[in-house]
Amino acid sequence: MRFRSDPASIRGSIAPVVTPFTAEGELDTDSLRALVRWQKESGSHGVSIGGSTGEPSAQSLEERVTAMRVVAEELGDAIPFLPGTGSATLKQTLELTDQARKLGADLALVITPYYSRPTQEGLFAWYDAVAREFPDLPIVIYNVPSRTAVDIAPDTVAKLRHAHDNIVGIKETTKDFEHFSHVLHKCGRDFLMWSGIELLCLPLLAIGGRGFVSALANLAPAAVARMYELYVEGDHEGAIDLHYRLHPLVELLFVETNPAPAKHVLADLGRISSAHVRPPLVQPTPAGLEKINALRAQAADLLVPSGVNA
Repeated sequence: MRFRSDPASIRGSIAPVVTPFTAEGELDTDSLRALVRWQKESGSHGVSIGGSTGEPSAQSLEERVTAMRVVAEELGDAIPFLPGTGSATLKQTLELTDQARKLGADLALVITPYYSRPTQEGLFAWYDAVAREFPDLPIVIYNVPSRTAVDIAPDTVAKLRHAHDNIVGIKETTKDFEHFSHVLHKCGRDFLMWSGIELLCLPLLAIGGRGFVSALANLAPAAVARMYELYVEGDHEGAIDLHYRLHPLVELLFVETNPAPAKHVLADLGRISSAHVRPPLVQPTPAGLEKINALRAQAADLLVPSGVNA
């Protein structure tokens, strides 16, 4: 947890890894360990588990804690660990966040509560409760309205930021790019912001973002990390070139519901033992697979099979 005391140092490509399951649907910790090692070897600047790509709502509390423990053990203090600890209930959110803190997480990524569609006052009370419970743990708001049916307003984010020193940033997974700018304007440019929308990852850096938590890092971690590095090194043309080269893989991720397409490719590359996704998700359809394979072929040079150094 060497980054916990300096969350501003957490930047770049944070890989939100899938949660691998066996063909029988059980948690596959061996594949998860291998994925985390690959992310480190590929140059990812941090790792997350338990966000939308990790299928958290299809797992028990115990499984989510086990997955966090595996990632924490594999990472050590090499690169930052940013687990998703949110749930639909405050009780579970507090339990998961407490476990993340004990496991040495550098910060906790807390999703807006899903299904209940709270008001802005309800969202403030939710994050206020989490921040008060863990004053020594940096908290990052996770805004993903396409999944939760609620969008936390810039004014609410600013109110939370000014009320709690440990609310240090936000992961914005909204296609409303103006929202990004409004949040930074109201919260201050020292507020940490990561993009969860793949095609807005690079643009966010231009207005003061710290990086991205992009599902794309599951497939091409080295390229996604390099895109960030090229930008901060001043090679903007090189970063833009990678942005467009990665386009087919972005489309691939969402041919059908994420993370089913990504898991299919990872299993085919030998990165995980099985492409299993838990209900209500299903394996890609034949029509989906045809599109996935065509898009994969367009960016084959950015994909690295198992056993090959990334």
